[in-house]
Amino acid sequence: MKDTLAEYHRRRDFARTAEPEGGRTTPSEGRPSFVVQLHDATAMHFDFRLEVDGVLKSWAVPKGPSRNPHDKRLAMPTEDHPLEYRDFEGVIADGGYGAGTVIVWDEGTYRNLSTDRAGRDLPLADALERGHASFHLYGHKLHGGYSLTRIRHGAGEREAWLLVKHAGSGAAADGTTDPARARSVRTGHTLRQTRDAA
Repeated sequence: MKDTLAEYHRRRDFARTAEPEGGRTTPSEGRPSFVVQLHDATAMHFDFRLEVDGVLKSWAVPKGPSRNPHDKRLAMPTEDHPLEYRDFEGVIADGGYGAGTVIVWDEGTYRNLSTDRAGRDLPLADALERGHASFHLYGHKLHGGYSLTRIRHGAGEREAWLLVKHAGSGAAADGTTDPARARSVRTGHTLRQTRDAA
């Protein structure tokens, strides 16, 4: 079986970072989890993560997930993260991969809505492999249907996706919170307050 966390481990020195090594958390019972972390690294961005087959499939979303169905948010895939990462908040030390402050901007569970062309249910891992996955989020801030669609994939090109809100439940015109004012759903702290407390 392929070690899907090999790249995650290769990039980190766990003697220097408080990030979890992983491997000690079992998959969720019932609906799988999702988390959106705001990450003040070299470039401010949101990390959108879905629990799939025992890991967190992850995308960096520069402008953050939007509640507006008219917004098409670029989502760049990153390495799989361990399930324990959904609990991570804090400061990644200078010099480490992804150095900067991280807060849990939103979290919850999701329901897979993905189907094949014949309308049959499709496991989320298979849907992602094919390049289009749909799911319903049950979060504190994000609710309702969303889709991830691969828009660039091929030799010599960096893979890219779009994260788009479905119309209907949970849709709103206001898009995403200003990162400077965003607060953790866990502590209520901003990025600055989290950094100062570290």
